[in-house]
Amino acid sequence: MWGFVGGSALLIGAIVGLKVTARQQIIGIVMAFGAGVLISALAFELTEEAFTQGGTDAVVIGLGAGSFSFFAGDWIINRSGGRHRKRSSGEQADGGGAAIALGALMDGIPESIAIGVSLLAGNGVGIAMVAAVFLSNLPESLSAATGMKKAGHSSRFILGLWTGVMLASTLASASGYAFLGGAPPNVIAVIQAFAAGAILTMLADTMMPEAFENGGSLVGLVTVLGFASSFLLSRV
Repeated sequence: MWGFVGGSALLIGAIVGLKVTARQQIIGIVMAFGAGVLISALAFELTEEAFTQGGTDAVVIGLGAGSFSFFAGDWIINRSGGRHRKRSSGEQADGGGAAIALGALMDGIPESIAIGVSLLAGNGVGIAMVAAVFLSNLPESLSAATGMKKAGHSSRFILGLWTGVMLASTLASASGYAFLGGAPPNVIAVIQAFAAGAILTMLADTMMPEAFENGGSLVGLVTVLGFASSFLLSRV
């Protein structure tokens, strides 16, 4: 259920992107806020928790593996035509639909697994993690749907794509909870750090450059606002 809540923002953002003509600067600013929220969540909800459970080795191994895995997958997808999958200016016209779909799926899975893993401590869901995933997914799909619409993709294709990613994200959260329930704390820690490494690499590679390019000088301030909001929510 919580994976669905976080993933539902993907479909909501896509619908908004199709129905509302938003200025590029607004999209960039919203993406900056979402990036700040995610940075806070991966630092305090994932990496800090991974260090508490598994120590330095778990954090180093997980961060490195997650970052490299995303980098390798992103490199393959970029070469297959999915390089501009999150752009809001219509560059998706140069890419293939399958590559764009796989790229969107790869971007969303680590965040969703993190939600499922956050439940394993037995203290309930990490609300800050769910909020971070929701608030970052919204501008991601909004920007991508806006660009895909400009590139000539049909509304049916765009909504079908993001509905599929939303369902896959829900399944990823459920899988993270179901299959890791009996795993040792050190294994859970590595997976948490893996998700953090993948998410941070994704932010630096796709969301933050798009936010800066479109949002202008306000991006830094808005990113800090997103970071602070997520941090304070995690401490409530």
